[in-house]
Amino acid sequence: MVLNVLRSLISNLFPKMHPQPIPPQPGQESVWGYPRPPRLEPTSKPIQIIFSGEIIADTQRAFRVLETSHPPVYYIPLEDIQPQYLKPSARSTFCEWKGSGSYYSVVVGDKQAIDVGWYYANPTPDFAAIKDYVAFYAAPMDACYVDGEKVIPQPGNFYGGWITSDVVGPFKGEPDSWGW
Repeated sequence: MVLNVLRSLISNLFPKMHPQPIPPQPGQESVWGYPRPPRLEPTSKPIQIIFSGEIIADTQRAFRVLETSHPPVYYIPLEDIQPQYLKPSARSTFCEWKGSGSYYSVVVGDKQAIDVGWYYANPTPDFAAIKDYVAFYAAPMDACYVDGEKVIPQPGNFYGGWITSDVVGPFKGEPDSWGW
């Protein structure tokens, strides 16, 4: 009895936010239909990244990682990235799904964006296909495009998803989304 009263009191004081998924229209997909753990899938959509007026990446051989509540993260093969613009960084992180991540900064002339590209030199078996692929945060770039559409960076400055008109949320990273 006392335990139930305490549970009720706690849930009233600290209600969990339950996001209301936006229903997808024809030709759209909801991030709430993406799996957890995430799924890796190839895409032949043209992907392009521009920084300081230069095309630093251009491919139709990307992979995208799809995870519940997140817009897709696009991984681009190193062969389709202009190597002169990538500078290895000392930053490293760990992803429970993909393994140990390393970073690149992007430098074009005197303009630089620090720790904006990440990759997995030895990804876990489920993500082995993205070895030698790099993902980029969209916000520091001049523009990132998927199939000719300029992307909107995933909110929150922590996640690297790219929002396009064919993906609906709400998205992790928006205000009050930490507990999702």
